[in-house]
Amino acid sequence: MTDLATAVIAGDRPALARAITLVESTHDADRDLALALIQRLMPASGGALRVGVSGAPGSGKSTMIEALGVALVDAGRRVGVLTIDPTSARSGGSVLGDKTRMEELSRRDDAYIRPSPSGRTLGGVARRTREAMLVVEAWGADVVLIETVGVGQSEIAVAGMVDQFLLLISPGGGDELQGIKRGVMELADVIVVNKHDGELHAAAEQSRAEYAAAAHLMRPRHEGLSTPVLLASALKRIGLNEVWDAIEGRHGFLAADGRLARLRSAQASDWLWSEVREGLLAEVEADPKASAIAKLREAHVADGTAFPPRVAREIVEAFLDRK
Repeated sequence: MTDLATAVIAGDRPALARAITLVESTHDADRDLALALIQRLMPASGGALRVGVSGAPGSGKSTMIEALGVALVDAGRRVGVLTIDPTSARSGGSVLGDKTRMEELSRRDDAYIRPSPSGRTLGGVARRTREAMLVVEAWGADVVLIETVGVGQSEIAVAGMVDQFLLLISPGGGDELQGIKRGVMELADVIVVNKHDGELHAAAEQSRAEYAAAAHLMRPRHEGLSTPVLLASALKRIGLNEVWDAIEGRHGFLAADGRLARLRSAQASDWLWSEVREGLLAEVEADPKASAIAKLREAHVADGTAFPPRVAREIVEAFLDRK
């Protein structure tokens, strides 16, 4: 693990790929190794600007990430991209198509794109996304972009691990303002109406006016910082400077007054309890007595003869009574 950590910190791309594969592994035998690796990488991580990118399917998340990533690399930055692909409930597999869609960015030496299956974690965010982010930072990325699945709860999960949260809006979809939950808008640091080009030019401007009015009525994510609503076209590479200036400007403001440090401290606490919950669930599922009761009583829950909360308590009590 020391050799692997040294190679990652030195900027070795194959070592980076091996390291992320290790931290994403679901095999119990790999977990101690992954934790040892992360511990060695921690001193070299934490220096990147972490940005979550969300939006409904079709809003242009991958196109925007590639456009921003290329612009940042051209400006001398090193960029890491972590994309979460939906996992099949039947096969457990995922398409992992983001790397294919970001063809131009994937060819840049100072960019690294890592698609990961969402697994079964809340909102479709890969359980090890936080650890993968630390590995990418240790590799030397000074910007990390995390793309959500765009299916509701993933926005909350990603917002809990980034410094800035970018919400993309696609115009021309009818009354799209009604389709965005208030909570999602309140998570956003910057809102961008994408596809401000061609036939959607006028629709994008109308959408921007509607979202700007809505954002004015909502509580901003950070007190004293209003949420800008911008126009851009990721496909045509229009408005990207304004988008990044807004992200970087807010990040600098939060860092200067200490709120960024407090935000990351709160996120670390959330990470702790997320790991506790996941670890306890795994222990309960692996416990012979608890799993036997769960298997027996689940059929009763399914046919309506047992009350789920009461059965859940039985399973937990069986797990706790392991003398």
